[in-house]
Amino acid sequence: MARDKKIELDLLRGFEEYLPQDQLQFNALIDLIRRNFELFGFLPIETPSAERREVLTSKGGSEKEIYALTRLAEAGDDEAANKGALRFDLTVPLARYVALHERELAFPFRRYQIQRVWRGETPQAQKGRFREFYQCDIDVVNRDQLSPLAEAEIPSVIYSVFREMAIGEFRIRINNRKVLKGLLQEFGVPEAKVPGVLRALDKHDREDAAKIRHDLEREGMRPGSAGQLHELVSGKRETGDTLSILGKFRSSLCQQGLKDLENVAAAIRQFGVPDSAFLVDLGVVRGLDYYTGTIYETTLTGHPEVGSICSGGRYDDLAGYFTNTRLPGVGISIGLTRLFSRLREAKLLQPLDRTPAEVLVTTMDPQSLEKYLKMAAALRGAGVNTEVYLEAAKIDKQLAYANRKGFRVALIAGESEFANNMVKVKNLATREERAARDHELVQAVRSALKNES
Repeated sequence: MARDKKIELDLLRGFEEYLPQDQLQFNALIDLIRRNFELFGFLPIETPSAERREVLTSKGGSEKEIYALTRLAEAGDDEAANKGALRFDLTVPLARYVALHERELAFPFRRYQIQRVWRGETPQAQKGRFREFYQCDIDVVNRDQLSPLAEAEIPSVIYSVFREMAIGEFRIRINNRKVLKGLLQEFGVPEAKVPGVLRALDKHDREDAAKIRHDLEREGMRPGSAGQLHELVSGKRETGDTLSILGKFRSSLCQQGLKDLENVAAAIRQFGVPDSAFLVDLGVVRGLDYYTGTIYETTLTGHPEVGSICSGGRYDDLAGYFTNTRLPGVGISIGLTRLFSRLREAKLLQPLDRTPAEVLVTTMDPQSLEKYLKMAAALRGAGVNTEVYLEAAKIDKQLAYANRKGFRVALIAGESEFANNMVKVKNLATREERAARDHELVQAVRSALKNES
């Protein structure tokens, strides 16, 4: 019996879905990122979508942003519904994972993770902010101590990913939390006010100067000092100029951070990242408290409106809430759903070299089905993506389907073609077609795909 009232079809706010062509493009970016992560020896892991609530809140996760599990029908004995919640990032699950499997893992542990996360933020599609989104993370975690070279290697991974992505010039901007905290000491910011001041400075490239300075003054800074600090952090300089300016500050923490930055910058060059692709920038703040060393933000040079396309940093103790073992690490995250949304909006995505829709075998003669299927099998055996049109339809309708779906080549054969052991190979982009004998089919199709314009 039909319903009198149809169910509303609108998606929940903050949740996305794509049409097939966009999904293919999204999947291609995932494949590209995965390939580059593995190129540097990172190993894949996946963690459950849901964790215990106390795990997710252990490192300061905001309860307002965490989605709890529940069931539509009450079930008082359901552990997942009573104690579980959806992960809001991949770092906290990583900490739990490393602590749980510490004895089974080889250290330094180099992992990548590409999975969905859920966050109860206010959704803003124009800014690429969603409630369900993919993150692509890498981390290097070690026991007790971690080589500073790991902090220098991370930019080389970022450089490899975005160079292959070919979305325009980009800059990997780096800073050091010791430098930032040392500067705050120089400006007389009390330790209790440091988190608030850093959060205010972290917004300097998204809000106007007056608002930032007001927020700094609200944290207790004098107007003159707030203005000087904001100008220092937001100023645009090259790496050498920034390092020279930092050399003038005498705070031991600042000097330690400066030395770390100098060493990391030198090592980044040794990893093969050119100066044009990275920059020491005091404007990289990263408001999260757990970063302790190098921090990263990557932005597109020609499209600053896209915002950060990759961020992360060094932390001294990943899993202190779960184990007594000290586990320092460094990592970055690419918010792929947000990035895809902004790149698509800015028309920066490169067309795919290959899609599943390559060849359509049209079917004109129902009695010759076995021959059509053999053609398709031969092409698939040669690595060519091939679909057979299985419905009864006129050739014009089949070709219209091929064009709408984006096929690049159509094979056309009827009674007369089969009688002469021939098939027509039609390039759907150029509208050109040629006749090919049965034994020439694979070569003819490859040629048509190669010559597509």
